[in-house]
Amino acid sequence: MIPIYTSHGDAGAFLVFPYLYNPEGEWIGWVEADRTVFSVHGHYVGVLTKEPRILRKREWGNALARRIPPPAPPPIRPPAQVPLAPPLAEVPLNMIDVLAEAPDLLPPMDWGELREDMD
Repeated sequence: MIPIYTSHGDAGAFLVFPYLYNPEGEWIGWVEADRTVFSVHGHYVGVLTKEPRILRKREWGNALARRIPPPAPPPIRPPAQVPLAPPLAEVPLNMIDVLAEAPDLLPPMDWGELREDMD
């Protein structure tokens, strides 16, 4: 289980490859082999950096096509204590830290404005 940090140094998510979980242990997305991050609803979220953080361009013209999510994994029990964040570089001006500035891009399966309608 790898903690994914915010630019503030907090653990904002956990990676159990390829699945991403929020601090409550709910599935919120997945990471592809090329480090591209998608939400549980299949929408492009950003890129996982080596630090590790999830960054996204502020202005994105051509977002990646929506993907079909993998089967939902079971919830996890996040650790009670997380290692301190490594030294984090400044976020470039043309990028945002998704977990710090736009966490709504990674909602759990049963929440979020981008989910499919029930009809």
